[in-house]
Amino acid sequence: MSAPVPAIAPPALQVEVNGINVIPEAERHGTPRSLFWPWATASISLFNVSIAGLLVAFGMGFLATALAAAVGIIASFFLVGQISLAGKRASAPTMVISRAAFGVRGNSVPTFISYLTLVGWEIVAVVTTVMAATTVLNRLGWYHGIAVEAIVFILVVLTVVTAGVFGFRLVTRFQTVVTIASIAMVLVFIALTVGTVQWSALTQVGEVSFAAIIGVMVVAAAAFGLGWTNSGADYSRYLPRNSSGRAIVGWTTFAGSLVPVTLVVYGLMLVTSQPSLTAELGANPIGALITLLPTSALLLLPFLLIVSLGTTGAGAMDLYSSGLTLLTLGLRVPRAVAAGIDGVLMVLGSLYLLWFAGSFFGPFEGFLILLGVPLAAWAGAFIADAITRRGDYAGPDLFRASGRYGSMGWPALGSMIAGTVIGWGLVSADTTAPLLAWQGFLLDALGFPPQSIWRASDVGVIVALIIGFVGTRLVGRARVAQEDPAPARASESSRLPA
Repeated sequence: MSAPVPAIAPPALQVEVNGINVIPEAERHGTPRSLFWPWATASISLFNVSIAGLLVAFGMGFLATALAAAVGIIASFFLVGQISLAGKRASAPTMVISRAAFGVRGNSVPTFISYLTLVGWEIVAVVTTVMAATTVLNRLGWYHGIAVEAIVFILVVLTVVTAGVFGFRLVTRFQTVVTIASIAMVLVFIALTVGTVQWSALTQVGEVSFAAIIGVMVVAAAAFGLGWTNSGADYSRYLPRNSSGRAIVGWTTFAGSLVPVTLVVYGLMLVTSQPSLTAELGANPIGALITLLPTSALLLLPFLLIVSLGTTGAGAMDLYSSGLTLLTLGLRVPRAVAAGIDGVLMVLGSLYLLWFAGSFFGPFEGFLILLGVPLAAWAGAFIADAITRRGDYAGPDLFRASGRYGSMGWPALGSMIAGTVIGWGLVSADTTAPLLAWQGFLLDALGFPPQSIWRASDVGVIVALIIGFVGTRLVGRARVAQEDPAPARASESSRLPA
């Protein structure tokens, strides 16, 4: 028997040809440790400091809010790590693997939700970057109306789309540089602003309640790891099949949560010390933080460059994954073309938020919870199905409805739908979003008063996750045993169409 040929990574500046196919053995490389860079970069942004503005609304005081937020962030990235395991076992994108649980056609439901979520985060990345740039240019006296803002907008969009179109190699190479620069930027920001922290304010204790703790955990989870669950396997799919599962979960959880916990805790220190900062963050999340820095071009311009690279890096990750998701929905075009289509939608959504929406945090929080509920229900169902299966996935059967995974996976799909409906009934929409006023209907039926902290807790996200997991685990066991009695490894050379 001849020795196996070592996997060689292609150049970064080469458009990735892989789409939603199973990655061949010759192209699998790296170790779980390599997952540190994409997941760390996804969370290194000053925007994550501004999430503290949403969390202080629960009124618990610094220490309790910081602890609840940390638990929510770590738990959410642990879910991402669990889903990343499936990437190693199937060597396919997340939403393709999801077909095993939901069926090849039934999987269209969670895939569409996933697509909307990813495009939404792309829009967030573009909008916050443009807002930050506008703030810096204003501070320096260089802002001259909408023309400058439009130029910044075009540059940001081009960066995100270019990285997303070139694909995995350029995205991950880009992220390594951005992560190192962003860590340095965060340290400089903390050093320059820590003097504004009023340490005595951090010791004040607000009204701590179980509902408020749940609320902080849910918002933190939805703002971080929960939004990445539908991309968990997109990067681990390139790892060799013999990679350590514990290491994959460990590195994903560690890399994804380390920086967000640090940034959110520091953000809580700032908004607790300066309550007026909360309202400013709601209008311009990153820009409000930049106003805390000295007005110096030598400081603000490099700072803006690194901030922009961080947010556009996260946007490129979203664009890459959303392109794969669009292919999973059945669009028969090359992956790079799908990424380009996503870029058009990203532009349209960003234009609306930048020049037509009245605020940022109102629509943002509504987006987090509206799509966070079905995404949580899907994640629960996906993980339950994955841990029930004992072997690798059968790659070819992920691409045909007549295969072992079938057309419709009713245990997972039914659990997701049930979790979504009940979850939406247990969350409350932002009062400035009348189109979402129907949410919370179960809270009304259960008699919770309008002032109840449970209405703001968004406990429906956790309920949806539990229903998705328990329903699929209990009802789906028989389906898994029947369709997959002797799991076989996916064909190493499979490059099958959706």
